[in-house]
Amino acid sequence: MDDKPIRILLIEDNPGDVRLIREMLAEAATTGFDLVCADRLSTGLERLLQGGIDILLLDLGLPDSQGVDTFTKVHGEAPEVPIIVLTGLDDDVVAVTSVGAGAQDYLVKGQMDSNLLVRSIRYAIQRQRMQAELRALALVDQLTGLHNRRGFLELAQQQLKIANRMKNGMLLLFADFDDLKAINDMFGHSEGDLALTEIAQVFQETFRASDIVARIGGDEFVVLAIDACENSAEALASRLQRNLEVHNAREDRAYELSLSVGTAYYDPESPCSVDELLVRADARMYEQKQRDETHDSRRVAGAMPHNSEVRNGE
Repeated sequence: MDDKPIRILLIEDNPGDVRLIREMLAEAATTGFDLVCADRLSTGLERLLQGGIDILLLDLGLPDSQGVDTFTKVHGEAPEVPIIVLTGLDDDVVAVTSVGAGAQDYLVKGQMDSNLLVRSIRYAIQRQRMQAELRALALVDQLTGLHNRRGFLELAQQQLKIANRMKNGMLLLFADFDDLKAINDMFGHSEGDLALTEIAQVFQETFRASDIVARIGGDEFVVLAIDACENSAEALASRLQRNLEVHNAREDRAYELSLSVGTAYYDPESPCSVDELLVRADARMYEQKQRDETHDSRRVAGAMPHNSEVRNGE
């Protein structure tokens, strides 16, 4: 825990309970708190999505939402924010259900004091951070450091929700690393691994930090370009090609990095699932690869001429 005040969002419609919690937090001499209050789930969600909240204290009985469904709605919108559920009912079923759904703790109004509340807040933040670190390891491709398939799908689902709410389009690029099998067969899998890490570096150099870049298969990479228009596909593919050419020129070797790329546009006015978007981009990449292979019999080393071409499947 650092020294800056802990920013707490309290979603509670009872003024008396709000006042009591504010007094409990004020009693904590060793910890600074910045309390933000909302009396409706709708207004609480609006504040939560603005960011900057360290922890959420959530009453399950609100004018516009009741029961565990209240928690589910909030957790679905901001799964990275730890949540302590507050209730006036000493109900073990509600407690178990809430914690099982992802709440960090469960406190019963009328049965907590300042020490219990502050301790619960501190532990909830620490546990959330530890869980986030462990979860991040499970969402990262260990070879390239990019997101893996699971990480991409989870992050992409969140971005779809934001895109639908903000009415922003996105562009998905599906890329296949050409001739990886030939590189493995002729130079060994260690060289193939090196080539994969170099491809990953090119993707990171090409796309913004806000874009979601992932390796979702042995030789398959995807990028979800956030807030992108449909006609930006060609520009993105061209930038990727230029970066490949620059990277290939850095050293003399028996092969060069090459990608086949297909793209698909996400239109918030005609929403689809992440899986559907992947299928469309993959199909366009495959169609382009098939067309190119008809005219291109490239091979690794002596039989494969150097080629840093990015094939755009749009």
